[in-house]
Amino acid sequence: MTGSAPPFPPALPDDPQRAWAYRPASPLPGVPGGPLSGLTFSVKDLYGVPGWPLGASTRAPVPDPGESVLVRRLLDLGAAAVGKTHLHEIALGITGLNGSGGTAHPADPERVPGGSSSGAAVSVALAQVDFALGTDTGGSIRIPAAWCGVTGFKPTKRHPAWSTEGVLPLSWTCDHAGPLARDVRTVVRVHEALTGQRVSARDWAGVRVALWLPDGWVDDAVHAAVRAFAADLEGGGAQVTRVELPEMLDAYTPIVISEAAQVHAEALRLEDPGFLPFTLATLRQGAALEPAEVQAAFGRREEYRARLDGVFTAFDVLLAPAVPTPPPLAGQDEVELRDGRLPLRRAALRLTAPFSLLGLPTLAVPAATPFVGVQLVAPQGHDDRLLGLGLGLQRAEDVRSGS
Repeated sequence: MTGSAPPFPPALPDDPQRAWAYRPASPLPGVPGGPLSGLTFSVKDLYGVPGWPLGASTRAPVPDPGESVLVRRLLDLGAAAVGKTHLHEIALGITGLNGSGGTAHPADPERVPGGSSSGAAVSVALAQVDFALGTDTGGSIRIPAAWCGVTGFKPTKRHPAWSTEGVLPLSWTCDHAGPLARDVRTVVRVHEALTGQRVSARDWAGVRVALWLPDGWVDDAVHAAVRAFAADLEGGGAQVTRVELPEMLDAYTPIVISEAAQVHAEALRLEDPGFLPFTLATLRQGAALEPAEVQAAFGRREEYRARLDGVFTAFDVLLAPAVPTPPPLAGQDEVELRDGRLPLRRAALRLTAPFSLLGLPTLAVPAATPFVGVQLVAPQGHDDRLLGLGLGLQRAEDVRSGS
């Protein structure tokens, strides 16, 4: 364990959003002359970095995951690590709430930035770093990317370039490591450096797009934004067809909370471990699940995998909303959707969790509506093609803007 209920350090005077968990006096330098030389990055406070504290934005003691393979690799490639960013406590949430009060939105302090990679998204949105390392178990890169107006990438599960070794897990079944940046180009530059493979921009002409837009699962602003994004793809020659998918939280939730309870089993043995009430209750709920309940959830996961495999026999990429609404107010527990009010956590996760549950590469990019994003999802292993399509979108946007 890394310690027992440590106090949070005071917020830095130049960090009103409370994005930063730790900043050393000087960054960890990258190896000179590497392909990422000149770039800086922040590290979500789940990654093990020698000499830097790891707190997972909680007062509870947490296991030591060892050194992050991915952070070391990025340093070896030339990027410089600036510090560690706050997250939703132990990554078990989607708003950015933690014992320090949580991270605020980069443009509106009354609203949440999304989570769990909240500080990561804010550090990128405010141009404090060139890119950020986040993690994504059910939407934790894509939700804050959408609500902060930046780009986020969740690679294929167990992608060799994006190691989760040395990262404190939430759910080893669903966890992914990935980057956030202000544009697709930066994400691609990092991905190319890690893989040693070039990613070329791809045209959307002839691309078969499955549009998953459950009308009642979003509000009017998101619905219009996704429809407009789909129309732009059609204008570029893509073939867009509506598809339907079920809610998959009945598989996702038991798997994640049961595995999270195992990760934090030692802390749960303490009378008062130091978790926030919601976190503690959820972990105890996970610990109380019977093995048969978890096994049944894995069975449902395979049924959903077959459903998505069927979609990708007919389509090249899936387009979906990344968030149900624009950024909600801090402390807001419910959102108003076209189908009525729903708890915020369920409203957000049912859109994003399927693609981490099933390990599919997913790129979250901003829509034209401020702080609303969409997801582009590809079959497993098609990361480079997906990123190439993302570059194609950025190239088209550059042409429209004259940049």
